[in-house]
Formats: sequence, structure tokens, C-alpha cells
Amino acid sequence: MTETLAPAPATSPARLSRLADDDLALLLLIRHFELELLRLYGAGELNGTTHTCLGQEYVPVALRPLLGPGDFVFSNHRGHGHYLARFGDAHGLLAEIMGREGAVCGGVGGSQHLHRDRYLSTGVQGESLPVAAGVALHLRRTEPGTLACVHIGDGTWGEGAVYEALNLAALWDLPLLVVVENNGIAQSTPTGAQLAGTIAGRAAAFGIGHHLVVSADVNEIRPALEPLVAGVRSGRPLVVEFRTHRLGPHSKGDDTRPPEAVRAAREHDWYDRYAHDHPDHFHPLDARARALVEGVVAEVSARPPSRWSPCA
Repeated sequence: MTETLAPAPATSPARLSRLADDDLALLLLIRHFELELLRLYGAGELNGTTHTCLGQEYVPVALRPLLGPGDFVFSNHRGHGHYLARFGDAHGLLAEIMGREGAVCGGVGGSQHLHRDRYLSTGVQGESLPVAAGVALHLRRTEPGTLACVHIGDGTWGEGAVYEALNLAALWDLPLLVVVENNGIAQSTPTGAQLAGTIAGRAAAFGIGHHLVVSADVNEIRPALEPLVAGVRSGRPLVVEFRTHRLGPHSKGDDTRPPEAVRAAREHDWYDRYAHDHPDHFHPLDARARALVEGVVAEVSARPPSRWSPCA
């Protein structure tokens, strides 16, 4: 078992490095897509629920080139950024959430439940981990060099299925990458009130490696993860824990955090930090992303409702 620890975060977040255009464009696409979802819900244009990844967009962006088309990605209830990083398909995703023609799953999956190629998401906490372990076993036997990546949150460590899956991953040397987006709160419960010990300690109990990420800098995160992900492909399961910040509410407007917690999340948010550190790079691409998402919303909103039926 190996554990790699990143430096502890400074009092003031460090300056972010200049990103490649495609990385910044993807970050901004996810940010403005999520903001538009909250606006659409507030305007009564959407039904059901949604859980945005505001503040956490850099996690799937950092992982994007490290995952190939043969890899499986299992997402969770807060998965729009995972989907957009995988496919870049804002039209299909919004159509799914709005129940319009051209929806990725015919409009029946909504915000949380998506299936496309080797990508699956679910709103059931912990459900994906045992499934991902089974897929990883299949990949080890039939497609060596591919892996199963599963995204979970800090609250999911209260589910027994997590430990059953980790046990099998360690016993069978599965190519399983567990990405933990630890934003410090499980819906309305602070992590310290629901998680005894540490995520690193729980991975260590199974002899599984743990890598902690406290940076929000894609250029810093990605090269550190690249050799570790290569190790997963050879049968060394790994838990990568991102200490991140949930900028928005749990779902739509239900934010129970005290003001200081929300303020701390905003102080660490990559969006304003990058705008401050690289204004010449940020503002043109930000304007482009805003316009792109506005165009997506206008086009998808004009589509007729999806007519998909399992009996068709």
C-alpha cells in the first residue's frame, strides 16, 4: 500500500498556472452549463431535481486525457461535469434534463441517470462501486490495459457496498480507479460528523493506495496522476481523494451550510482565481463559453418533447 500526500493547502490559495485553451474551454463550458441549469430551475423551466458540480469542475477536466474510450466511467448524482468531460455533448445532456428530442437517454433518465457507450451514472449512493468492480474484473480478463473509473463523494463512505467492492478490488488486483470528490459535506451533514477516521485510512485497511489532491490546478494534478493511473491499468486499484469545494447548493436551492463555509468555498473557487491570475486568457474564453451555453439553451428549449417509449 502506498499513499501519496500533496502539500497542505495554504491560507491563501496559490496562483493557478496558465491552462491550455481546451482545458479552460471545458472548465468554462461546465461552469456555465451548471449555472444555466440553476437559472432554468428557478424560472420553472425544468422539473425534478439537479445537483450541480459548481466548484468541482476541474476534477473531470484533469482526468479527461487520462481516460480512454475503452475505459468505463461510472458517475453519480453530481455528474454533469463528468459527462461533459467525457463527451462534450451539452445539447444531448440538456435535452435529457429537459425531456426534449435528441436527449441522450430519450429524456427518461433526467439529470442523474445516464447511459452512453461506456459511461453510466446513477443517483443511488454507492451503487456504482460494486458494479464498477465487476466491470473491472471483466476488463482485466478480456481487455487488459483498460480500467473502470468510479466517482463517489465523501458521504458515500457510509455505504457498505463501498467496502465490499474495495475488498474484491484488492483481492483480485482489479483495474479500479475510485475518484472521491470530498467537498466536506454530505447533503447537509459535515464530513466530520459522519466519517470516522480518514478516507486514506479506510483505503489502507484493504491495502489499496491512496493519493490526496488539494490543488485545483489542472496542470499540477494531471501529471501527478498520470503514472498512478497507469498503475491502475496494470491491476493496482487506487483511491484518489480530491479535497474540493461545493460552490452551489446540494440540489437547486437547498444549502444548509453556515455563511462562513460558503465564503470559504468561494475563496477557493478556481473560476474567480483564474480570472484574477490570467485575465487576458480567461475573459475571451469565458465570453465564448457563455455564448455557447446560451445558444444550447435556446436551441434545445425550442425542441419538442421527447417521444421515446419502451414500447415503440
